[in-house]
Amino acid sequence: MNPNPRKAAVIGCGFVGASIAFRFLQQGLFSELVLLDANQAKAEGEAIDLSDGLPYAAPMTITAGTYDDITDCALVVITAGANQKPGETRLDLIGKNAAILRSILAEITARDFGGILLIVSNPVDVLTYTAWKLSGYPRERVIGSGTVLDTGRLKQLLGEELGVDSRNVHAFIIGEHGDSELAVWSEANVSGLDLQDFCRIRGLERVTETKDRLYRQVRDSAYEIISRKGATYYGIAMAVGRIAESLVKDEHAVLPVSVVLEGEYGLEGLALSIPSIVGREGLEEVLEIPLSGEEAQALRQSAKQMEEAIASLNL
Repeated sequence: MNPNPRKAAVIGCGFVGASIAFRFLQQGLFSELVLLDANQAKAEGEAIDLSDGLPYAAPMTITAGTYDDITDCALVVITAGANQKPGETRLDLIGKNAAILRSILAEITARDFGGILLIVSNPVDVLTYTAWKLSGYPRERVIGSGTVLDTGRLKQLLGEELGVDSRNVHAFIIGEHGDSELAVWSEANVSGLDLQDFCRIRGLERVTETKDRLYRQVRDSAYEIISRKGATYYGIAMAVGRIAESLVKDEHAVLPVSVVLEGEYGLEGLALSIPSIVGREGLEEVLEIPLSGEEAQALRQSAKQMEEAIASLNL
């Protein structure tokens, strides 16, 4: 079935799924939004609650539906799965969330769905590869939210440190959306000015120590939030909204989404969060950005962990 470019679905109506649905309501990107959850009453409640805000937003139909309602969706966002608990890593969620994803994909692939799958459930890189492998869809149509959130965190922290608008900071977190992720400091800049030079201009001393501190803050941010409020959901909702905007508006934006690799960076048989061009058809191109020797080695180490995690699923 030909997808309706202005129809989307969110599968999983927990904190993350509901926050993403709210973000979609705010953005006005879609005219139809379908919510699905194993708890039908939860999906219905979220749909009613969100619909109450429609007089203050763009016209939109928000309903709690079934898998039959997603066949003509241009975008299906999958957030269903167990939440990361205090003390858990994202990789600790592999088994249970892979099983949940498998059951969801069985329902989706049984129907004539021609849109894009956007995986948000964690561990997102492993589950993005799992979704691609089990669905049989081309990799262009199966992407994950990747390190779009982590990259936003890095830009925000750098902006605060340097006293500039974070939107003028250009830097990437790549690799796993998790503990083995890495910051690409070698290519970071502020509106085209090399980060190292900008730090000098701003009188920032101990740059290496500052970068290490900010990286650790980004990497450990989820743990800090979870320890305080139990879950993270607003930041990822904003990140998913940004990805959706690029898809719907065919922006050809460069975003570090999770993508299946087919030889890029000398890697294949896994998905990693890598800067890629994203447009209406999904993934357009995976970008092989320049990396320092240390960064390339860190990326290979991150890839090794993802390969081991994927192997444990016996796909």
